[in-house]
Amino acid sequence: MTKADIVNEISRSTGIEKAAVLTTIEKFMEIVKDSMAHGENVYLRGFGSFNVKIRKEKTARNISKGTTIIIPEHKVPTFKPAKTFLDDVK
Repeated sequence: MTKADIVNEISRSTGIEKAAVLTTIEKFMEIVKDSMAHGENVYLRGFGSFNVKIRKEKTARNISKGTTIIIPEHKVPTFKPAKTFLDDVK
């Protein structure tokens, strides 16, 4: 399902104009991205959590050149679904 499909479904089921739904969804995604960029987690009860995890520095190998490189510590966005979400999907 794409963002356009979600907009169409919400618009059809609620009667709200597609433009308003699209603006709302895009603003929601912007707020989630900005929050996570600042290291804040986003919790949506009954849906799940958007978390920021920190990956520690590690040594990796470039197989084609046979050299080792160091990958610095960095942040990774993750999503953990709520238990009700998992139960619905199963």
